[in-house]
Amino acid sequence: MSNQQARILVVGGAGYIGSHIVRQLINACHDVVILDDLSTGYRQLVHQDGEFVQGHLGDLNLLEQLFNRHRFDAVMHFAAFSQVGESMHHPLRYYQNNLGDTITLLKAMQSHGIRRFVFSSTAAVYGEPLEIPITESHPCLPTNPYGNTKLAVERLLTDCDMAYGLRSIALRYFNAAGADESGEIGELHDPETHLIPNLFKAALGQIDHIRLFGTDYPTPDGTCIRDYVHVNDLAQAHLLALDVLLADGESAVYNLGSNSGFSVKEVIEKAEAVIEKKIPVIESPRRPGDPAKLVASSDKIRRELGWKPGYESLETIIATAWRWHRKNV
Repeated sequence: MSNQQARILVVGGAGYIGSHIVRQLINACHDVVILDDLSTGYRQLVHQDGEFVQGHLGDLNLLEQLFNRHRFDAVMHFAAFSQVGESMHHPLRYYQNNLGDTITLLKAMQSHGIRRFVFSSTAAVYGEPLEIPITESHPCLPTNPYGNTKLAVERLLTDCDMAYGLRSIALRYFNAAGADESGEIGELHDPETHLIPNLFKAALGQIDHIRLFGTDYPTPDGTCIRDYVHVNDLAQAHLLALDVLLADGESAVYNLGSNSGFSVKEVIEKAEAVIEKKIPVIESPRRPGDPAKLVASSDKIRRELGWKPGYESLETIIATAWRWHRKNV
């Protein structure tokens, strides 16, 4: 990574992924301002060495104040609403926050001459996989409003590059997991919908059980296979993307995946081995729309940016998550 010190605005920096990005930015000696309205983020995840501003990315007056006070070299965006099911019931809310308010942010950037943007995107832009592993050239056919809003922003960024020279890198990731090894920050959502934290909630008696949705998929053990990437490996990829933009590199899109994947049963068994305890699981029918296998190819970012995940072992991912949950949740 480069040694160039920069001032970065991290929108959504009090959330799970954003807080890990902020920690790595500060460790790399960047100056960081964190903007978060705490609607899904948490004050306790905010790094003490970053300047924290509580507010919304769609508040143009607040953005103007920030951009007038600081000369930002780049903006990183982690402030999207991200629940697929919720997006099906509240599409207007998702389009307003994820697209409309992002347009406001980009307008403010444009008027202040800020030309570098790292965007947290998602595998949901692909929809049902036509091939595995999924590469960046896979057709983008989202099946829910969440994926539609993320793809709309990606397309907008392409247009902004053509029109204004605004360079952006969009990182499409699959399942973020794990926690910083310090145990000081980790995965925190309300409601929690992700498998690994819910396994620990069940193990700690905070919920009665977890549900295993579908055991008859065309996979080796009958359960869905998913890609899991450690959150610090995701953070490292964002810093590599930032370095490209700070060096006036070109816009790009990259997948962040493990190139392999693990089944739900494998995750459950590994979690039980890590905590040395059985976890109450109830088998349930398949959920509609769950593909049997979702695994990304991350060959492009490994080849072009030199991304080298340091936490590829499922046991390591789960152990770091357990350290956080046991202490904090």
